Amino acid sequence: MPTLVLTIKKTVFYKKMIASENQNDGLAETNRKIVLAADLGGTNLRMAAVDYDGKILYRTKLKTPKTNDSAAIVEAIVESAIECRRESKVRGEISTIAAAVPGTVDRKNGVIVKAPNLPALDGLQISSVLKRKLNLSCLLENDANAAAIGENWLGASKNFQDSIFVTLGTGVGGGIIINGKILRGVDGTAGEIGHICVEPFGAECGCGSRGCVEQYSSATAVVRLAGELSERFPKSDSSVDSTVTSSEIYSAAKAGDKLGLEVFRRQGFYLGIALAGLINLLNPEIIVVGGGAAAAWELFMPHAVEQIHKRAYSEPAKRAKIVRARLGDDAGILGAARLAFN
Repeated sequence: MPTLVLTIKKTVFYKKMIASENQNDGLAETNRKIVLAADLGGTNLRMAAVDYDGKILYRTKLKTPKTNDSAAIVEAIVESAIECRRESKVRGEISTIAAAVPGTVDRKNGVIVKAPNLPALDGLQISSVLKRKLNLSCLLENDANAAAIGENWLGASKNFQDSIFVTLGTGVGGGIIINGKILRGVDGTAGEIGHICVEPFGAECGCGSRGCVEQYSSATAVVRLAGELSERFPKSDSSVDSTVTSSEIYSAAKAGDKLGLEVFRRQGFYLGIALAGLINLLNPEIIVVGGGAAAAWELFMPHAVEQIHKRAYSEPAKRAKIVRARLGDDAGILGAARLAFN
């Protein structure tokens, strides 16, 4: 069968190589354990060469192709992997790529079952495709699970045995660690925090349900809520049109804009409902909140905490530390790498 070759025009936002401490003629030391780790999001694709200690040797970042063609997304991953493998200048063999993807996955068979924000990938047997194209063994994981593992390895939940990770980005994702191990469930769908229903007759969700917390607490939701509420705030300083971004709404809210403040109040309100349920169910030691939409922490988190204390059992609610993620965009990459090393 002929191989389809796709040419992708990509915009690399940044590339950064971190040299090893002991280099000889620009080459890292021999026998160093290295893996490639990919974090595929609805907005960006990140790739890195990572060593056993969690040190990122080289990284790339590009826009996730907006397409209905899964082959274009796969080719973007392949190009990034080839670049990282080439530019990390490692003498030792790189034998594994670990891919964190935004959706439910069948890890055993390497299949993306459903990716609500990247539907082109639904049903794709991505592990076998990457293995064939890169000649590397491939490990597949849900992106939020990977981020939870990354934060538990080197980030905010390090040394905690029972933790919950919530990521607020294009959507809302989650990962649950119990007794130091990621909770996957019998079908691999455990931890889909973004699809907890918080408004039974609410907005339709890409997962097929409606009223999911993803529709109220993600960056996408912030923009939608601003549009829906704009008529109630005719004197708002926010210009709500098809080009407005969540960061612009955040800036307006920080300056005291009433529309923006109401949007983030709602974001926190619905997030708090979801977290209160998780606290009652799992009694975690710590809840770590990350993702791009967590930048508005001071605007939405007080409302989330208020709902937690109204709705969750008192002692578990007091016990659970609620903190910001420490690893930023590297959480998914480092978690995927950790899985590959293990």
